[in-house]
Order: sequence, then C-alpha cells, then structure tokens
Amino acid sequence: MKITVYNDWDKVPKAAAEGAEQAVLAWNGEFRKGDVIEFSGITPGRYYAVRVDAAVSESIVLLTKETILYPIPVYEKKENLNPLMFAGNRHYLSIRYARDFETGSYRNIALNTFDRHDATGVYPHASANVETRGESVFAAVNAIDGILATDSHGEWPYESWGINRQDDAEFRLDFGRKVDFDEIRLYTRADFPHDNWWTKALFTFSDGTAETVTMEKKCGVPHIFNIRRSGIEWLSLGSLIKADDPSPFPALTQIEVYGRDHRD
Repeated sequence: MKITVYNDWDKVPKAAAEGAEQAVLAWNGEFRKGDVIEFSGITPGRYYAVRVDAAVSESIVLLTKETILYPIPVYEKKENLNPLMFAGNRHYLSIRYARDFETGSYRNIALNTFDRHDATGVYPHASANVETRGESVFAAVNAIDGILATDSHGEWPYESWGINRQDDAEFRLDFGRKVDFDEIRLYTRADFPHDNWWTKALFTFSDGTAETVTMEKKCGVPHIFNIRRSGIEWLSLGSLIKADDPSPFPALTQIEVYGRDHRD
C-alpha cells in the first residue's frame, strides 16, 4: 500500500511512502490548494485503519476501491475540520491493515473521521438530501466525525448536519456491508435559543422495517434508542417533526450506532 501527496495540476509527487502491511508518511512541506492525498495499493473489500492528519484520530474503515483520493480542503470547505489539520509544514499520515480485534469488536460502527461529502469507496458514509446552503459546517458527514459539541453552531467543533428548514430532510448512513446493532444514539444540536429540536423522527432500515422514535429538548446528552436489527446495510433518519418553538433551526450533531459486523 502507498500514500502519495501531489498537486492535481501536475501530478508530481511532493512526498510518498509505502509498505507491505502499513505505510507511514511523515514529511516536511506545506499543503497547497489543489493538493491531493492518494491512498493506493488497496485490496477492495478489506478493512483499513487510516489517518489523514495528526490532528484527527485514526478511523477503522471499509475500503472498496483500489485507490482512494482525498483532496485537501481549503477555505469554506475546511471550516468543519480542526483548523490544525493540514496546517504548518510538518505532517503525519498513515494507513494499515485493520486488526481482527478492531473490526470484530462491539463499537460505534457509524464513526468515520475519513469520510467526505463526495467520498466513494469509503464506509461508513453519511449523506443527505439537503445540507444547509451546501456549506461544509452543515454537511451530513459532520454527524459521524466523533465530535460531540452541541452548544453552538458553525465552524469546528460545532459542525453539524443542517436541514435548511426543509420539512422532508432525510439523513442516510451507509455501512458498506451488513451489520448488527442494538443501540442508536442521537446528539441533537442545542444552541438555544437559536436552535429548535425534534420531537419525533423515523428510522428506516435496509431490511424494509422502520421505527418511530420520540425526543425531547436536551443539551449535551444523547437520545438513546434501544433498537435491535440484524443484517442491515444502511439506515435513514427522516420524517423529522420540529417542536412548537419559534426557531426554525433543528440540527443533528452526531449519530452513533453500537454493534458489530453481521454474523450469519
């Protein structure tokens, strides 16, 4: 497997590292607009532990393509990320095969710090039918990045999934394989009085089943739902009912799904 950093306009490598079971790239230099991190030599359908920057935690992800590209975000596209990411002139990136105890353990199977709005071949992956004004700070991927700050909105660490006041807003989480789980947690944004909150929502699952849940006004603590499903490839969150409050701005800070890979 190999990590390469290059600029998209000339494809000349700025730095690279490779290895049989892991690759670690530590390099001195500055990321520029148009730079891309390329992870290649991947075995599709295998789990990897990936870190794109020292300022973000490693994620256990399922990769389904031989090559994964991560364009360096700049300007508004970076506002939902830790400002230390890709900054300065010393950088640390890594990719390795995930270990069996990591992939087989009971864990938050929604977490993915490696996800991007337009990512392909990387799971879990979050998407939605609407994201407020198309801004990165309100993108669906913010809801699976592991950041739980609910008491404000906007730039990191207050990024969230925003619905742009759309009544038919729907969030989708694709696992990329079949999973079993028994608990879902939602951290709804709580920047009161700016924010509203949801009183009711509908989870729909890839097996055709659905479950309605109720919520209340909370700040900093999750709504916990003991929902058990087996062999699920994706879930969606929709039919969102706002509270009777003057604010038109409910939002989702984080979704956590606790379980493991499906066992036949």
